[in-house]
Amino acid sequence: MEIEATNPTRASHAPSDETIIALRDVHKSFGPKAVLRGVNLEVQKGTSAVVMGGSGSGKSVLIKHIVGLLKPDQGEVWLLGHRVDQLDDDALDRVRLSAGYLFQGGALFDSMTVFENMEFFLHRHTDLSAAERKERIEETLAWVNLADKASSYPAELSGGQRKRIGLARSIILQPQVMFYDEPTTGLDPVSVRTVAELIVRLRDERGISSVTITHDLLCAKIITDRAHFLHHGRIVASGSLAELRTTPDPVLQEFFEGT
Repeated sequence: MEIEATNPTRASHAPSDETIIALRDVHKSFGPKAVLRGVNLEVQKGTSAVVMGGSGSGKSVLIKHIVGLLKPDQGEVWLLGHRVDQLDDDALDRVRLSAGYLFQGGALFDSMTVFENMEFFLHRHTDLSAAERKERIEETLAWVNLADKASSYPAELSGGQRKRIGLARSIILQPQVMFYDEPTTGLDPVSVRTVAELIVRLRDERGISSVTITHDLLCAKIITDRAHFLHHGRIVASGSLAELRTTPDPVLQEFFEGT
């Protein structure tokens, strides 16, 4: 396990081709409140990274920096070889098309069927014909084992099914990297395992790297290649989940023991 230095010196150069995400000494404050206080993070190609930490530790703010929704007050943010904190809006939009997102609620459009939810993004962001769109949607729904739900509305689905449809829609543009924000919140253990195993399959079968924010230790156990613990605005420890769980650091002990 690595304990992160608080003030590392970082050269301003592009990460290696194997590094899909890099944050270097990233700081972010909102008014007088400092949320990120020098975050350093790297995620390697073809791996599943998990960011853990207590509520209000800055996990969602960190993700928003990676996808360019927020810009740092200080530091560098790299995604897929691009320094996203310096891109203009058009260039940033192009990079974002290589990333997929699964939010807590699935973010499905309630007034659209499952098929229409998925076709919306294909129609907007690709030149695929109607027949090609239909074929990709059917293949993607079959991949999450919900081929029979194409004509259903989100309200007609269970919580676990909505998450799987949300995941299917997230990968419909065939991203290189996925971001998951509490992907198993509110799910029963069986559904947690189903969603977590899909995340692993995306890594193993499609080579999709990922960053996941989660408090769900069952999900984390299944998907984690490397875990990072965010505390007081810094990554204070990185390593395997087992290493983080067995560290004597009282902050991490309290988190994993729920005290």
